[in-house]
Amino acid sequence: MTDAIDAAGNPTPNIPSQRRKPKPERTEIAGRPLKPSTLMMGHGYDPTLSEGSLKAPIFLTSTFAFPSAADGKRHFEGITGKREGGAEGLVYSRFNGPNQEILEDRLAIWDGAEDALTFSSGMTAICILMMAYVSQGDVIVHSGPLYAASEGFVAKVLSKFGVTYIDFPAGASREELDEVLKRAKKQAGENGGKVAMIYLESPGNPTNALVDIEAVKEARDANLKWDCPIAIDNTFLGPLWQRPLDHGADIVAYSLTKYVGGHSDLVAGSIAGAKKWMDPVRALRNTMGGIVDPNTAWMLLRSLETVELRMQRAGENAAKVCAFLKDHPKVTGLGYLGMIKDARQQDIYDRHCLGAGSTFSVFLKGGEAECFRFLDHLQIAKLAVSLGGTETLASHPASMTHLSVPEERRAALGISDSLVRISIGIEDADDLIADFEQALEHV
Repeated sequence: MTDAIDAAGNPTPNIPSQRRKPKPERTEIAGRPLKPSTLMMGHGYDPTLSEGSLKAPIFLTSTFAFPSAADGKRHFEGITGKREGGAEGLVYSRFNGPNQEILEDRLAIWDGAEDALTFSSGMTAICILMMAYVSQGDVIVHSGPLYAASEGFVAKVLSKFGVTYIDFPAGASREELDEVLKRAKKQAGENGGKVAMIYLESPGNPTNALVDIEAVKEARDANLKWDCPIAIDNTFLGPLWQRPLDHGADIVAYSLTKYVGGHSDLVAGSIAGAKKWMDPVRALRNTMGGIVDPNTAWMLLRSLETVELRMQRAGENAAKVCAFLKDHPKVTGLGYLGMIKDARQQDIYDRHCLGAGSTFSVFLKGGEAECFRFLDHLQIAKLAVSLGGTETLASHPASMTHLSVPEERRAALGISDSLVRISIGIEDADDLIADFEQALEHV
C-alpha cells in the first residue's frame, strides 16, 4: 500500500481502515432529534472505515481476523460468559457481520427499540423467537387470525414438543383477555409449564383485524408475571404506520420482504425490542444460523432509504382505490383501515395506528369462481402472494396462503371464499382504478 503524505510533505504509513476509530454517531442537531428518514442515509456506518466509500460495501466473508491472540481470547471470554460485557467485535458470519449490524441499527430506529436482530426470512425470525422462549409444558397465547405459517408453526410444530396454545379473536376486550389469560395459566399449571409468550398479529392477515395492544399489556400485567413477553407481527403497518412498542408490546417482528424491502426481490425478517428480550433470541440464532446474508442486508439498507416515500405513495393510492371500490355494486365489503365500520376497531385504530396502510381485503358478490374471474382479468395488478412491494398484487387467501387452515377455522376468522387480498403499489392510482373497474366487469 502506498504511503500517504502529511501536511508537511512527509510520507506517513497508511493505517488499515479497520483499525481506525469510527466517528461518533450524530442523532441530533442543536438539540433537535433527527428523524428516521434522515438517519437511514448514514446511521451506523462511517465511510472512513471503508476507504471513504459513500455507501457500505458488501462484506462477503465467512470469518473475521483478530488483531492479536489476546483480542481473540478476550472475545471468546465475552461469548462464554467468563468476562462481563459480552462479545466484542466480529468473529464469524453465522453470528453477525458489518452489513447486518448496520441494518439492525437502522431497523431499531424506526420502532424506538434498543436492539434489533435480522434473519433470512420473516418466518425464520418468528420461529426462532418462539423457540427461544418456550419449553415443554408451556402455553403460547395468540391472537387470530395469524399468517397461516405462524399459526401452523404453533399448532403443528411446537405441539410436538409439548407446547400448547390458546387463541383469542383480534378485537377481544380487556375482560375477554383476562379470561383467556386465566385459562392459559390454568392450562400451563396442569402441564407443568408457564405462559411463555403472548403473540399478536395486528392488523391480522388477511382481514386487517386490529388487536388492542394496550389492553393486552394491562391484562398481562394483571394476570401474569411481567417476564412473559408480548410479541407482535407488525408487517402490515410497519415501520411507518404503527409503533407497537409505544403501546405496550415488548417485541416487534417483521417480514422485511414486504414494505421494508419493498421491491419484491429479497426475503428477510427481523425482530426488535429491549436488549433483554433480544439476547435469548440472539443466542439461539447464533447456534442455529438463520441470519440474513450480507448481500440481502445491503439491499435492505438501500430500501430503507426510500421506505417512507414508498409507503406514503402506496397509502395514498390505496385510499383512492378504496374510495372507488366501496361504492361498486359488485363489492359487498372492504377490510380497509381507512373505512372501519366497527366502533371497537375504530377505537383501536385511533389509539394505535398512524395510517391506514395499503393492504386490504375486498369482498366480492359470489364466491371462489367470481373472485377467480376478477383475478384472472387484472392487467396491471399481478396475481401473486406477498405484499408491500412497488407493484400492486392480488391474491385469494382461502385457496392460496390460508388453504392449509381448516375450513371451519377460516370461516370463524372471516376468511371466506369471497375475499380477495389487495396490496396497492406505487403505480398511478387512476390506472389502478381503471384496471379494477374492467376486471370487475367480468364478475
